Amino acid sequence: MSPDTVFSTTSSTAMAGWLLLILAPRWPALIGFIRCGLIGALSLTYAVLIFVYFFRVEGGGFGSIAEVRTLFLDDPVLVAGWVHYLAFDLFIGTWIAVEADKRGYNRLLQAPMLVATFMFGPLGLLLFFITRASEMALTARKA
Repeated sequence: MSPDTVFSTTSSTAMAGWLLLILAPRWPALIGFIRCGLIGALSLTYAVLIFVYFFRVEGGGFGSIAEVRTLFLDDPVLVAGWVHYLAFDLFIGTWIAVEADKRGYNRLLQAPMLVATFMFGPLGLLLFFITRASEMALTARKA
């Protein structure tokens, strides 16, 4: 598959996961499908891309910004980096959704956290942590 095809396919896969996570009922089987099916497929794709292409990029690595830039000049490695984001952001989004459900957070409260995680990764996680800390502070005040 070409890097463009892998990019497009994995992006569509992740989008399906986000739509299910935000809009569908959170049945255990659905969460399992997102975790093991979609995130698993993204992770496998990432692993294949890394093992096939990462060590072929001369001068690439993680020791300096120049080495990272060199890595990402190679399309298959750039796509691997993108898939890395897709898989981890969806993993964190799923974790947030499950934890928020356990805490009884309304789906309307969850939606901005999940959208922020989809778009900006750690920002959505930060929103969840702030919401959780606020809830804990209010609970402690009442006690």
